[in-house]
Amino acid sequence: MTSTALQDLAAHGVSVWLDDLSRERLTSGNLQRLIDERGIVGVTTNPSIFQAALAEGHAYDAQVRELAGAGRTVDEAVFALTTQDVRDACDVFRPVHEATGGRDGRVSIEVDPRLAHDTARTVEEATALAAAVDRPNVLIKIPATVEGLPAISQVLASGVSVNVTLIFALDRYRAVMNAFLTGLEQAREHGRDLSTIHSVASFFVSRVDTEVDGRLDALGTEEAAALRGKAGVANARLAYQAFEEVFSTPRWGSLADAGANAQRPLWASTGVKDPAYPDTLYVTELVAPGTVNTMPEKTLEATADHGEVVGDTVTPYYAEAAEVLDSLERLGISYSEVTAQLEREGVDKFESSWRELLAGITRELEKASA
Repeated sequence: MTSTALQDLAAHGVSVWLDDLSRERLTSGNLQRLIDERGIVGVTTNPSIFQAALAEGHAYDAQVRELAGAGRTVDEAVFALTTQDVRDACDVFRPVHEATGGRDGRVSIEVDPRLAHDTARTVEEATALAAAVDRPNVLIKIPATVEGLPAISQVLASGVSVNVTLIFALDRYRAVMNAFLTGLEQAREHGRDLSTIHSVASFFVSRVDTEVDGRLDALGTEEAAALRGKAGVANARLAYQAFEEVFSTPRWGSLADAGANAQRPLWASTGVKDPAYPDTLYVTELVAPGTVNTMPEKTLEATADHGEVVGDTVTPYYAEAAEVLDSLERLGISYSEVTAQLEREGVDKFESSWRELLAGITRELEKASA
C-alpha cells in the first residue's frame, strides 16, 4: 500500500471501505488495485450508486439482453444486475474476509428503498438478497426507520449479517443498537453461531452539516457562523460515546461471551459538500478504534494524498461535541427536527434514484427486446 495516511488509519483501528461499486470497476481490475494500493477492505453501495453505474457505459448490455430474452420484469432485472455485481465484489474481497476473520472484506447491498416503511417486506427482501448473493461476506443494508428496527432484529436472528443505514439521530442510533442486541439474543435462542454474524451501523455525517449550516447561514450572526461545519463531526463523536456505553454493558458482555461480534460504527456520507472545508474533514476528525469509514473515491484519494492522521480524534472530545449540539439548540436549531428531516430526505433520495434506475432498465429491456 502506498499511502501513509491510509496505513495510519488502519493502525488506529479504522477500516477503510470504498463507497462505490460498478461492473466496470470490477472488470477493469480497478477494485483489486484499490485493495492492493489503497488498502480498502470493504465496499458499500446504495440505490444512487447503482443508478449511476447502470446509467453509464455498456458494461451491463450483455446481461440486460439476456434478461430481456428470458422475459424478466424490470424488478427482476434490477435484482439480477445488482446482486451479480455484489456477488463478484464479494469474491474479490474473499481473501480480505478470510484474513480478518470475517470482520472486513464486506460488500453491502441495500433492500429496495420503497420498502423502508414496511417491516415484513424488508425482511423478505433482505432474505432474498442474501440468498441470491450467496456469499458469507455480504452485508444486507436495512434503513434505520422505525419500521426498519424490527426487521433488523429479525434478519440478524436468521443469521444474516446487516449494515444498518441512514442513521442521523443519537436516539435512533441507540434504538439500532438495541435492535442489534435483540437480534443476536434471538439468534442465540435459535442455536445459531453468533461468531458468524456481523453488523455495522452507518451513521451519516456530511448531510448533517449541509442542513445545519443552511440554518446557521439563515440566522446570519457571528455566533451562528462560528458553528458552521461542526455539527456533523460532533454528532458522530457522540454516537461513538453511545457505542462505548452500550458495548460495555452486561447485556452485551453475555453475547460477547457467546462469541458475538460488536456492531461497529460506520461513518457514511464522508464526502465533503462544502468546498470551504478540508476535503478529509470527515476522515481525520473521526478516527477511533473499531470503526469503519466508507469513502467516495475522491475522498479516498484526498486522504491518501494529504490526509493527516494524528490518532484518536473522537474520545477526547465528547464534552466539546455535546456543547456544539447544545449551542445549536440555544440558537433555535432543533436537533430532533433536523435529524427527522434528514431521515425523510434520505429515504426519498434513495427512492428517487431507484425509480430512475427502474426507468433506465425498462428502456434497456425494451431496446433489447425490439
